[in-house]
Amino acid sequence: MDAKLFYRSSFKLSGALLFGLLAAGLGAGALYLDWLAGRSPVQVESLTFPFWICALLTALLGFWVVPALRALKAGQTIREDGPQSHLKKAGTPTMGGIFFVPVALVVSLLWSRFAPPVVAVAGLTLSYGLIGWLDDWQIIRRKSNKGISPRMKLALQVGFGGLFCLWVGLTQPSTIANLALPLGLVLPLGLLFFPIAWFALVAESNATNLTDGLDGLAGGTVAIALLGLGAYIAPTSPELMLFCACLSGSCLGFLVHNRNPARVFMGDTGSLALGGALAAVAILTNALVVLLILSGLFFIEAVSVMVQVAYFKATKGSDGVGKRFFKMSPYHNHLELSGWSETQIVGIFYLIGGLLVFFTLAIF
Repeated sequence: MDAKLFYRSSFKLSGALLFGLLAAGLGAGALYLDWLAGRSPVQVESLTFPFWICALLTALLGFWVVPALRALKAGQTIREDGPQSHLKKAGTPTMGGIFFVPVALVVSLLWSRFAPPVVAVAGLTLSYGLIGWLDDWQIIRRKSNKGISPRMKLALQVGFGGLFCLWVGLTQPSTIANLALPLGLVLPLGLLFFPIAWFALVAESNATNLTDGLDGLAGGTVAIALLGLGAYIAPTSPELMLFCACLSGSCLGFLVHNRNPARVFMGDTGSLALGGALAAVAILTNALVVLLILSGLFFIEAVSVMVQVAYFKATKGSDGVGKRFFKMSPYHNHLELSGWSETQIVGIFYLIGGLLVFFTLAIF
C-alpha cells in the first residue's frame, strides 16, 4: 500500500477529539506563556484568564443563538462547483460571527477600560464583520451562494481599512516609524506604512475568509494565530494582548458548535472580522512580519487561489477552457479531493499553525 494512502486511511480523528486536543493545546500554551512571562494566569491582563472566560461565554451563548439562526432559516447555500461531499451541509445555519465576535469585543473593551488601541481594533473588527454580515445576509435572502458583489466587498474593505490607517497615522505616529524584523532588526517605513498596512488589512481578511471552508478550520487556526500574536505583543501592548486572548477564546467557544460535524458556520461575518482583527493588531504593534509568519496557512490558501486562476487563464485554449493547477482551490479543497478527510486536513493545519507560533516566538 502506498505510504500516503496508508496514512490517510489509518489516521482517524473525530471532530470532538480534535476539538479536545486543540482546547488542551491552547490552554496549556496560554498557561506556559503566562508562566514564562511571569504573569499570573488568573489576572485580567494575561493570556489564560480572558481566553477561558470568552471561550465559556461564547460556548454557552451558542446554545441559544444556533437554534435561533436555524429557526430564522439562516441556512448556508453550498456552491455546486465545490466538493460534492459538502452538499450535505446545505441548510446549516451561517452568520455565526454575530455571536462569537461580539463576546470578545465586549469583554476586551470592558476589561481594558476602553483603552484607545482596543477601541480602534474593535471598531475595525466590527466594521469588517459588518461587511461580512451584508454578504451573508444577501446569500440567505437570495438563497444563492452569491452575496454582495466582489467589487463592493473590496471597496468596503478598502474604505474601512483606509480610515483605520489614517487614525493610526494621526494618533500613533511612532507606530509607522519602524517595522520589526527577525533577530531584532528593524525596517524604517515612513510613508510606506500606509500602502503596506492598507494592503495587509484587505489581504489578511480575504485570506482568512478563503480558509473558512471546512468544519473548524478557520476558527481553530485563527485561535492559534491570535494566541501567538498576543504572546508576542504582550511586553509592549498588554491591552492588545488581552484583546487577542479574548478573541482566541471566543474562537474556541465557537468551535463547540462549529467542530465537525458543524452545527453552525461563522460565515463572512466571522471570517472577515477575524482577518481584520489580526491585521489591525499587527499594524498597531509593528508586527506585520510576525503576522505574515503566523498567518502562513492563510497565505498558502490565498496563493493557491491566485495560482489556480492564473494557470487557468494562461492555459486557456480556443474553446475558452484552461487547465487546473490544483484539483480545486483553495488548497484545503485540493487535499479533500485527493482523499483526505475534513478532520485530517483540519488536524494537520492545527499542527502546522502551532509550529508556526513556536517558530515565530523563537526568532523574534
